[in-house]
Amino acid sequence: MKAFGSIALAAAVTLGLGGVVLAKPLSRIISETGLSPEDFEVLSATSDSMLASGTPRAGKEREWINESTGSKGTIRVLEVRDNCASLQHFIRPAGVSQTRQIRTRRCRDANGNWILTP
Repeated sequence: MKAFGSIALAAAVTLGLGGVVLAKPLSRIISETGLSPEDFEVLSATSDSMLASGTPRAGKEREWINESTGSKGTIRVLEVRDNCASLQHFIRPAGVSQTRQIRTRRCRDANGNWILTP
């Protein structure tokens, strides 16, 4: 399940980085962001925990760090509308001095689960 979440997150991240993008291998998507697969797991787990307590509020932020790689970031809830939350990710991959921005969107399904959506 975690691996699926990372793959879905990677696909959503690609949309945030470059607009309309054709399908790419996961390894290439991760390479373009500078994050490792392990970094994606930490980022995804942090996003999950932000949404686990119910409907988030715009402006809510949570920081994450992967102690193993040194990559880190902040996730901010930009907007909540129609059972969907728009998230802005400020990421700083290990060894990179400049912060990068990625946007994702998660919507609640009929069971109340937050699912990544385009």
